[in-house]
Amino acid sequence: MDHDELPKWSARAANWARDYHKGLRDRPVRGQVTPGSIRDALPATAPEQPEPMEAIWADFERLVPDNMTHWQHPRFFAYFPSNASPASMLAEQLANAIAAQGMLWQTAPAANEIEERMVGWLAAALGLADMRGTIHDSATTATLCAVLTMRERALDWAGLTHGLSGAGRVRIYASEQTHSSIDKAVRLAGIGQENLVKVATDASLSMEAGALQQAIRADRAAGHLPAGVVFCAGGTSVGAFDDIAAGLQVARAEGLYTHVDAAWAGSAMICPEFRPLWAGAEGCDSIVFNPHKWLGVQFDCSVQFLADPGPQVKTLGLRPDYLETLEGEVTDFNEWTVPLGRRFRALKLWFVLRAYGLEGLRARLRNHVTWVAELCERVAAIEGLEVVTEPRLALFTFAHVDGDSATERLIRAVNADGRVYLTQTRHAGRFVIRMTAGSFDCTRDDVMMVETVLREALG
Repeated sequence: MDHDELPKWSARAANWARDYHKGLRDRPVRGQVTPGSIRDALPATAPEQPEPMEAIWADFERLVPDNMTHWQHPRFFAYFPSNASPASMLAEQLANAIAAQGMLWQTAPAANEIEERMVGWLAAALGLADMRGTIHDSATTATLCAVLTMRERALDWAGLTHGLSGAGRVRIYASEQTHSSIDKAVRLAGIGQENLVKVATDASLSMEAGALQQAIRADRAAGHLPAGVVFCAGGTSVGAFDDIAAGLQVARAEGLYTHVDAAWAGSAMICPEFRPLWAGAEGCDSIVFNPHKWLGVQFDCSVQFLADPGPQVKTLGLRPDYLETLEGEVTDFNEWTVPLGRRFRALKLWFVLRAYGLEGLRARLRNHVTWVAELCERVAAIEGLEVVTEPRLALFTFAHVDGDSATERLIRAVNADGRVYLTQTRHAGRFVIRMTAGSFDCTRDDVMMVETVLREALG
């Protein structure tokens, strides 16, 4: 395989991708495969001699497509969809061909400057025009960066040089509705799970500002070191939103750094009518959202906005002599995140935002929200089912009235059918089924297929 052969195989891959997407509705959403079967179908060791591309391609077609969960399937209603629009796929092909390592401005000037501009475009589109930011691989990394910044800011950056021994108990505050990535961040930051304080929520599943204030003051009285607050804007489980404005008032009064986890729901904020859900976010220190979850920009592409990049750069930046830029002071985004190496992720943002426009993307999101609300009403009308949590944007949950075992049997039957894919969570002690739409190519008929499958599964 050489560069002269690449056009032939690249065209074949593009044609395959077109046909794959056209035929997705005819496939079960999840591959019908048993654990270990794909591994066992592969040789135990790599070949010593080159193999022909025809053989490699044939094995790809034999082993991969039918044994995948199809995230681009228009009836993928599990987790949150990770979208790949055609414009994004094309941009990734070009970025892969250039194969730049964008660790510094001088190693990829266009990549770094397009990233800076794309984050600016998105900030303006979400009503965050005063913020700057960078692109990470995932929200987990962005949240880790924010938590590390909370830690070092509280320690006056002494942890970077002296470590955490003897530093006291650094405390981070969040609600039970926040994603497990916050738990992972406090663990990896050396803060420890016991020092992630889960603050009580009210009937709407929003963090109680009064409970937050009490927790902070109790920790100060105990000699602990409050460092930051993580707000939830569209929880993964049932779509919970904190009252960010009320919590931010407490955090500011206590001098704490604030981060908003809007990994899924942040995309919806390109629609002005949805912004009241995260009112106050524009006043926080850090916000993360994933264009790869709902804007047609394929994984991985997670954007973190920062009111002031200074504290995070001070926490994560490290510039040895061999990484200096001799042309003068520039923005090196590796100093804003954990990895030194960086992919050209901004290219797909540039292509997508131009190819579909903000109005085209807004129309898709609004459709998903409308269709899910309609489906929720239909599910509520099915005998034996009840809606447990009402729609938050394009997410709601439901359960069988006969309890957890019946609900689990139902979701197993639905997913075994193959026409749609749903996932589960636990809410208020109950096993419930999540339904969320967001696939780039899904239609109203795709969303309503959930009702058809549920009725058939229930007999």
